[in-house]
Amino acid sequence: MSHRDHNRIFSIHFYATAPYPCSYLPGRQARSQVAIPADAIDDSVYSQLVHIGFRRSGLFTYRPYCDQCDACVSVRIPVAQFTPNRTQRRVMRRHCGQLQGIRRPLAFVWEHYELYRRYQASRHAEGSMADDNHHQYAEFILKSAVSSELVEFRDGDGQLKMVSLIDVLGDGLSAVYTFFEPDEPQASYGVYNVLWQVEESRRRGLPYLYLGYWIAACRKMAYKTHYRPLERLRQGRWVSDEQAVDATFEPLRWGE
Repeated sequence: MSHRDHNRIFSIHFYATAPYPCSYLPGRQARSQVAIPADAIDDSVYSQLVHIGFRRSGLFTYRPYCDQCDACVSVRIPVAQFTPNRTQRRVMRRHCGQLQGIRRPLAFVWEHYELYRRYQASRHAEGSMADDNHHQYAEFILKSAVSSELVEFRDGDGQLKMVSLIDVLGDGLSAVYTFFEPDEPQASYGVYNVLWQVEESRRRGLPYLYLGYWIAACRKMAYKTHYRPLERLRQGRWVSDEQAVDATFEPLRWGE
């Protein structure tokens, strides 16, 4: 860490929000710890914050700070050791060469927003984001003070199937948010997106793909443990989840 980076990380302060209804565990109250000021969080500082369990939502950098609850666990994939299981291999074969990832600027595209709305209505109808207007969408997806990329995925006919927001860190990529075509549940677009980001991390020489938070009691978070091996942040240290390693899985070259 340079002297400048050292000074910047120590210029960050933290405050705890008031309790609010938990988005993941019904009937519980949640709190967040927010890093401020936002304009002091550059790429280097943000990478260090992600390393200790922070995430980003628009211009806000936060981590869970709940009273008497530590259910949210930061997880990441060490991409060099990742081996896809049989289902993931099928998804890779199905979409590799069929879906084209195209990088776009963080700018409003009505087609993206329409897909986002349909995705929220189908997958998260009970959530607070289901009724996001285009201003709220822009605040969440398009506002960033760090190195972020918006990648859209289209099929061979040019049809938009998926959009993914990714942050570029010093030691990996961070999967911020992905939304996809909800009317094709058998397509497994979400699975393909994680696999694509694993390969993209490898291509850039970055060792990790950060997947955000995993919550054991939340069904919607269960998919994250399907990517093996997985590392979890526990008491300030990243540790390997030994139970996630299955020696029967074989490595796969991208596009094999």
